[in-house]
Amino acid sequence: MTLKNDLFLRAARGEATERTPVWLMRQAGRILPEYRALRARLSGFKELVETPELASEVTIQPVDALDVDAAIIFSDILVVPDAMGLPYEMVEARGPLFPNVIRTAADVAKLRVPDPEEGLGYVLEALRITKRALNGRVPLIGFAGAPWTLLAYMVEGHGSKTFSKARGMLYREPALAHQLLAKITATTIAYLQAQVAAGAQVVQVFDSWAGTLPPDHYHEFSTRYIAEICEALAPLVPVTVFAKGAWWAVPDFAATPCRTIGLDWNQDPAQVRREAGDKTLQGNLDPCALYGTREQVQAATETMLRKFAGGPHIANLGHGVYPDTDPDNVRVFVDTVKTWQG
Repeated sequence: MTLKNDLFLRAARGEATERTPVWLMRQAGRILPEYRALRARLSGFKELVETPELASEVTIQPVDALDVDAAIIFSDILVVPDAMGLPYEMVEARGPLFPNVIRTAADVAKLRVPDPEEGLGYVLEALRITKRALNGRVPLIGFAGAPWTLLAYMVEGHGSKTFSKARGMLYREPALAHQLLAKITATTIAYLQAQVAAGAQVVQVFDSWAGTLPPDHYHEFSTRYIAEICEALAPLVPVTVFAKGAWWAVPDFAATPCRTIGLDWNQDPAQVRREAGDKTLQGNLDPCALYGTREQVQAATETMLRKFAGGPHIANLGHGVYPDTDPDNVRVFVDTVKTWQG
């Protein structure tokens, strides 16, 4: 299938583009009234994630409403531990909750490395439906959580400011942590390969809790596993790594075959460009900049674009768009990127 708009895919490969492509993390979600209307009819978040036709509909909504240059499949990083045998709940206004957690070697041994079509077939079917429905309009992004971030939830049992239980495991029982990380990594590689087979043209690895670890632990318990994922997927599609808060890990990512490095809003694009070589950079407008006036959003976006000059760039935020953001300001962001003449 020939892409009508291949700007994002070309930038993700490091190729020249006529303009900077743009999309947003969490673009498929609560900022859009059409998403909220659909979500209100359902029993909860998991029903939406696990119903391929609905997940596909939500994936395409921001392509229609915001005219972004890529779609990202609507799902959740926690579908992986769920498929491994550690189910999660999504509690309204609280976030994810694991009724059972990982504490012992016996707990790790119980986890399976599932066949993706059996354990995660609903995501793969959503990708197939979406790929057909997009009909080449824009590329389709698949994703998964990084092994450390998934371990953090599986050990802690819920979101946390400190993830002290998960981090404590790395000190007290590093061998057990590595056993768990290896199992998560094997599952993630198979899952992302299946996403590519189902239609994903780029995959992104989200290490949402990277910044909770000190650099030495991050090197040992995260980047080595992210590197394994990149090595397995890079021959198939471009791979993006986004590790929030781990600014010091850029040289590690530069040494992997990932094609794009995502920046959070605290990172300096010029410094990352020096450390990352010829990698494509993605980001990194502060999501709170979208709370400003139309003129302020435009000015902040133009300032961001100037900072990324000198190499391949995919415009995005430095984290997911916040749910109370005015969609009109998101459109200003997108339109400013598209008309930028810097």
